[in-house]
Amino acid sequence: MNYQDIFNRLWSEYTLHNPSTKKIFDLFMAEGETVINDHVAFRTFSNQLTGIDVLASVFTSNGYAFVRDYHFEAKKLYAKHYEHKTDKNAPRVFISELLVDEFSPFLRKTVSNWIAEIPPEAYGNEGLVYAGNLSGTPSYAVYEKLRTESEYAAWLYVNGFCANHFTVSVNRLNKYDSIEKVNAFLKSHGFLLNNGGGEIQGTPAELLEQSSTRAEKVSVVFSEGTFEIPGCYYEFARRYPDADGNLYSGFIAKSADKIFESTNFYKK
Repeated sequence: MNYQDIFNRLWSEYTLHNPSTKKIFDLFMAEGETVINDHVAFRTFSNQLTGIDVLASVFTSNGYAFVRDYHFEAKKLYAKHYEHKTDKNAPRVFISELLVDEFSPFLRKTVSNWIAEIPPEAYGNEGLVYAGNLSGTPSYAVYEKLRTESEYAAWLYVNGFCANHFTVSVNRLNKYDSIEKVNAFLKSHGFLLNNGGGEIQGTPAELLEQSSTRAEKVSVVFSEGTFEIPGCYYEFARRYPDADGNLYSGFIAKSADKIFESTNFYKK
């Protein structure tokens, strides 16, 4: 399989379920910009059946290799980032997992039950990365209780396996060649930005600046009825050259920690 086919499928489903992401893409295109993906990110639960390495298999089988890992102690997350071995224009892949064993008995039991509901044929299947929620209709009461421990867990409980966000490479834009210009452009069109810790995460000195929209509200059918909760978001990244003149290719844990909050619940 060509890796581009994987991302095309992911993009199709991502924009279908989160229409504002396609609106933003179209706005940039209407400005004459070429939108290139810096990276695509995914979320999962730490488990031998659903962990990072399971989700990564579709990429490592199609030219990708592990580059580096990251730790997020406050949010109890672990992540790995992957890059294509030969194609430097291929998007990076960032996969994080919730360290389930570090949470309460309620959260651990909820995740265990959630994983147990996944059909056995989905395990070990490279299509798991596209599968969404395979565990049946979620409960809004459970979603709300999970939020008190981990917004990440609550989001994943409802949304399941999918692209959590795509990321526009600001380096490849012309008119909007800075994070500040991108953010001003988005706000001028009414999009909300994630402003946890400020609208811009990272600095030129750290070689990476990032910003993101707040995940748009999407209607989800729960066992108690239909409710609006945050879906997916769009991210924007500008990278800077290191001392050797090479564009920085990694991620900054403290910045990513705030970017994770783009899917936190909020009221309109």
